[in-house]
Amino acid sequence: MDQNIALSPAFPSRLPKVSTTVFTIMSALAAKHQAINLGQGFPDFPCDRKLISEVHAAMLADHNQYPPMMGIAELRQGVSQKISALYGHDYDPDTEITITAGGTQGIMTAILCCVSPGDEVVIIEPAYDSYRPSIDLAGGKTVAVSLTANLDDQGMVSSYSIPWDDLAKAINTKTRLVMINTPHNPIGMVWQKPDLERLANLVRDTNALILSDEVYEHMVFDGHQHISIASHPELAARSFLVSSFGKTYHVTGWKMGYVAAPAAMMAEFRKVHQFNVFTVNTPMQYGLAEYLKNPDHYLGLPTFYQAKRDYFRKGLQHTQFKLLPAPASYFQCVNYTELGIPQAKFSEANFCSWLTTEIGVAAIPISAFYAKPVESGVIRFCFAKEEKTLSTALERLQTLQMRN
Repeated sequence: MDQNIALSPAFPSRLPKVSTTVFTIMSALAAKHQAINLGQGFPDFPCDRKLISEVHAAMLADHNQYPPMMGIAELRQGVSQKISALYGHDYDPDTEITITAGGTQGIMTAILCCVSPGDEVVIIEPAYDSYRPSIDLAGGKTVAVSLTANLDDQGMVSSYSIPWDDLAKAINTKTRLVMINTPHNPIGMVWQKPDLERLANLVRDTNALILSDEVYEHMVFDGHQHISIASHPELAARSFLVSSFGKTYHVTGWKMGYVAAPAAMMAEFRKVHQFNVFTVNTPMQYGLAEYLKNPDHYLGLPTFYQAKRDYFRKGLQHTQFKLLPAPASYFQCVNYTELGIPQAKFSEANFCSWLTTEIGVAAIPISAFYAKPVESGVIRFCFAKEEKTLSTALERLQTLQMRN
């Protein structure tokens, strides 16, 4: 062995502030203590067997070699038709849509293709944990504003709203990208048409681009509709739209998604995409292309997930958790500070650890979605689970009421 190599100092980290994600930590803790994992956002129920059959048929048809870099034409056409039908915007499937290895890869690629060293990128916290590292790798500067935490009469966080004044101050001539997330992870908040108009007013006289993370687009409840960035022509002309087949079709482990953007932006996106993944799983693309032809599969998601949300919320009403609104996504946030137990004084991270090890239910602290943890006594549960899973979790959580 070359001793010079063996004794050389460790190379400097490109992400010195990044450690193992809270999702990995909490899932491992849940597995170790045989807790019910309502932390990490994935379903515990199977996808439609028809989708599996479509992928299997594609494999048997020998669709097993490299597909086109931007994704197979049939799937890009299907995505284009879906966006047009739902949001009224026509993306050219040849030049404006790319199939990605999940939403996270789409987000990172969009950032890498447009953010240069020194550029500012505005994010709204709490924010999905991949945003900051992707910006750091591009050499950009993250400018974070926080959602406004609305308090109830007892001074507890009861809901969140968009911090328009702070957002306006954050956007300037150095802003290259503004990142929004609707429906929001982890809060479940949704942007409305007036919100998009206010955003358009803020960026109209700037060179700022928009990245709209819409991976939960088909999980909006109570008769409301998802308002996509694609539905606002002025914003669509400067935006990357990111979505996820994994979230929509209960196949998060497939890591399949897509990005839509104007042709000039997509051309730059593809320059990066072709060198960080080149392209993504061929038979799954063919299977998804066939499955996507039936819109009932995604149009039925709001009803499907609302039933789970309502079941979970009803069960939580038999605890002293304060339920925050859950208008979208498959997450329910709760405030635990009124539980009346000593552990209610813990930090969010410590409370989630205690809840996992002692009560047997894993959750995620909202503080983990901030660069500098903001302690508000709010944690996130995922209700994308079988009813029997939710029932057992609720039984365990309801023992907290008995301990008061």
